[in-house]
Amino acid sequence: MAQRSGTLLVPVPGLSGTLYPVGTRVAISGLGSSVDAFVDGDWLPLSWWEFAEGRNDDVYEGPAV
Repeated sequence: MAQRSGTLLVPVPGLSGTLYPVGTRVAISGLGSSVDAFVDGDWLPLSWWEFAEGRNDDVYEGPAV
């Protein structure tokens, strides 16, 4: 299966222990309610609500204050 790109919607820890912030671009593999994602070789097991597929340069980070 080909890898797709995505963007994190919430902070997610990788297997290495690194916490990746909202807006981090990830490479996604798999389908369904959970997928495998990778950032520079670090594995992030994601649930469907933790990421958005596609590449978005304008990530929404909440209302302006």
